[in-house]
Amino acid sequence: MRGAVLYGPRDVRFERRDDPKILKPTDAIIRMSATCVCGSDLWDYRGINKVTQPTPIGHEYCGIVEEVGRAVTKIKPGQFVIGSFFASDNTCSNCQAGYYSSCQHREFVGGAQADWLRVPLADGTLVATREAPSAELIPSLLTLSDVMGTGWFAADAANVKPGNTVAVVGDGAVGLLGVLSARQMGAGRIIAMSRHESRQKLAREFGATDIVTQRGDEGVARIKELTKGIGADAVLECVGTQESMMQAIRSTRAGGYIGYVGVPHGVALDGQELFFAHVHLHGGPAPARRYLPHLIDLVWSGKIIPGKVFDLTLPLEDVAEGYRAMDERRAIKTLLRP
Repeated sequence: MRGAVLYGPRDVRFERRDDPKILKPTDAIIRMSATCVCGSDLWDYRGINKVTQPTPIGHEYCGIVEEVGRAVTKIKPGQFVIGSFFASDNTCSNCQAGYYSSCQHREFVGGAQADWLRVPLADGTLVATREAPSAELIPSLLTLSDVMGTGWFAADAANVKPGNTVAVVGDGAVGLLGVLSARQMGAGRIIAMSRHESRQKLAREFGATDIVTQRGDEGVARIKELTKGIGADAVLECVGTQESMMQAIRSTRAGGYIGYVGVPHGVALDGQELFFAHVHLHGGPAPARRYLPHLIDLVWSGKIIPGKVFDLTLPLEDVAEGYRAMDERRAIKTLLRP
């Protein structure tokens, strides 16, 4: 098969790779219908996360089951499936508590920017749709593998309730889908923080009521101004930098909630400031598997169309251009078609 391999900073190549095989009886092999580039892939692409050897890349996927191991009983060949970026058994105590990305037997599902993919722990990880989806639904279903599930977790962790004022820090795909999630959960006011016109437009379409272009202390001051000096009830931190985390904490009202899903890079918290902020802080790798059944229903019924976050579609063989476009902020998120 063919797939994307990251060799080093800004060096993605599309080349021949070994076909995946069933390695464990709990595995499944899927033929990819669509995959994409994730914002978190850019940490590796830019060299912020060190890559020491050629590494297959990509972790968002959906497709048709081609083969299953002998211990797989729920997932069948021919089904259209979506799975999380962490494989999970769906039976351990952490999974039962809803934290599938902390499964006691979890495995990272990598190398998904390819024609085929081996998915471990298939019965616990994959969720089948009731029938084969239309081509129009596939981009939205693909988002459920990570980016929509992560945006939903950000809103869920921030305890978004009907009528809440919500602020979203970050205008990448996760932040934009955090806006969509907050709107679906009934937020009364959604403040999207963005400096980019195309992203502001999509944020408005997804449900943002206000746009704040300032960052850092100026951004905090603007949110306080919009909320009569109080701060937001819920804040979604969708970037992972020191500035974005502090902006989130300082924009939250006393007693409010922060859902943080940006993968932290260089983030350090001042214990005394956090102590007196009186905020709830919850986040981590999104347990996307928890939300898959509900989000599939929302997509299937047309209540949400998260696939709109893809503003560039390329054949899989042009994956390097997909990375360049996102790195240069010419694209919000790149969809790749095998």
